Amino acid sequence: MADGQSVLTVSIVTPDGNVYDNEQVKMLVVKTQLGELGIMANHVPVIASLAFDEARIQSANSDQKDEIAVNGGFIEFSDNVATIVADSAEKQDEIDVDRAQNAKKRAEARIQKAQEAHDKDELARAEVALRRAINRINVAGK
Repeated sequence: MADGQSVLTVSIVTPDGNVYDNEQVKMLVVKTQLGELGIMANHVPVIASLAFDEARIQSANSDQKDEIAVNGGFIEFSDNVATIVADSAEKQDEIDVDRAQNAKKRAEARIQKAQEAHDKDELARAEVALRRAINRINVAGK
């Protein structure tokens, strides 16, 4: 068991509720809008906007690594507690790959239509849907 000084607590929440909680984490790696950020115990406090990517979480008690598809939001870290507030998030083993593939195809079709219609708002929404689907597929495939 790791001592309290060398671990951090990680929780990931979305508008639909809590997706992940672990009080014994050795390291957390997330992708921010400015690049990748690795956090270990006693890291300086930080708040950052997150990109559409995975959160990689290394457990302190084992070699277990959890991967969570995180779609936007932000991370706040202080006093060895990391809280990720995301638009949506899914654990790797809970991702329905077929559903994500279908969402990708739908988003690509929406992008095509929006470009033809010169609809910037719909194009932006479709691009977000495409990034979310690709992120889910990438995390599920690891």
